[in-house]
Amino acid sequence: MHTNGHSAGVLAGIRVIELGGVGPGPYCGMLLADHGADVIRVDVPDFAGKRSRQPILHRGRRSVAIDLKDPAGAQVARRLIDGADAVIEGFRPGVTERLGLGPDECLARNPRLVYGRMTGWGQEGPLADSPGHDINYLAIAGVLDQIGQPGGEPVAPLNVAADMGGGGMMLAFGMAAALLAAARTGAGQVVEAAMTDGSISLMALILDQLASGAWTDGRHPGNFIGNAPYYHVYQCAGGGYMAAGCAEAKFYAQMLRVLGLGDDPLMSRQYDKAAWPAMTARVAAVFATRTRDEWAEAFSGQEACVTPVLSIAEAASHPHNAKRGSYVTDAAGRLHPAPAPRFGAAPAAGPVPAAAIGAHTREVLTELGLSGGELDDLRGRNVIGWGDAP
Repeated sequence: MHTNGHSAGVLAGIRVIELGGVGPGPYCGMLLADHGADVIRVDVPDFAGKRSRQPILHRGRRSVAIDLKDPAGAQVARRLIDGADAVIEGFRPGVTERLGLGPDECLARNPRLVYGRMTGWGQEGPLADSPGHDINYLAIAGVLDQIGQPGGEPVAPLNVAADMGGGGMMLAFGMAAALLAAARTGAGQVVEAAMTDGSISLMALILDQLASGAWTDGRHPGNFIGNAPYYHVYQCAGGGYMAAGCAEAKFYAQMLRVLGLGDDPLMSRQYDKAAWPAMTARVAAVFATRTRDEWAEAFSGQEACVTPVLSIAEAASHPHNAKRGSYVTDAAGRLHPAPAPRFGAAPAAGPVPAAAIGAHTREVLTELGLSGGELDDLRGRNVIGWGDAP
């Protein structure tokens, strides 16, 4: 099978059709493609021949350009899905049904199909038809209100929590599980990933702490993440930062030793929340006396769970990440995340940047059995498109 350079990987031999979409759906497609799946991304013909604006997120796929709103285009897509193991769709609820590409129709034609649905709010519920983005899903899920300093505004954690973690990664997990079930039983199914649901799932540990009284709902000064002197980000001389995560007593003791605060009686009250503000101020005053790089050197190898806060560029060249190859660079000099997780028996191939939109339309549809004349006719009606990147 042609896999756009990805003959290796634990998912080699699995074919996935990705029906366009932005953000978490494509991230799910990236994860599956990284590990060897033949992911065929469907984009609109109007953009055929143009370079992908997201060559990292769209990496590792074959690209076809089909107008799904045209009945002839939808029919081509149905034929693609007929021969696939899985499909990813990230439209609002009801859109694929209106296109004739909904799960009932697709599973009736291909009973082994795993049909992955990616939405923010889910397929049902009062907000199901409402627009939204990562920050909105986190807000409604109760996650956003927990992040930030007491007395300050909530802080959105980029788009990694709802879009990528609670959305794309959760859908990839669900689809992998459903593919395993389909291989065992011969029956496919719908996998629904809602970013609100996934974000709440990621809160499992915090909900444990809420139930035990260790966490107070909201950005409360008694919540250790970000507020405790042992779990805090400290500014250094020159503007850099160090991250302290020494929640355990043995690591906390090591931090105090390196800072020269081991004999300070105030600092002996590690878990006394009433003392935290004064303790944090004392630690902050010490960190402010030296630069980040000086502190990074001082804490190196000390088993204190204290590390420098790195920029992306710095992280890419950090010895640990460099040794593991956690960041990789493509021929154009773009930084990519290396495929994760890692499989011992079926390692992933190196990432392949996204092809031009529609670069594989002729190839894929010829494999599907369409003749040259049919392809030319469909292209002439702008049902499909292809072209080389400019």
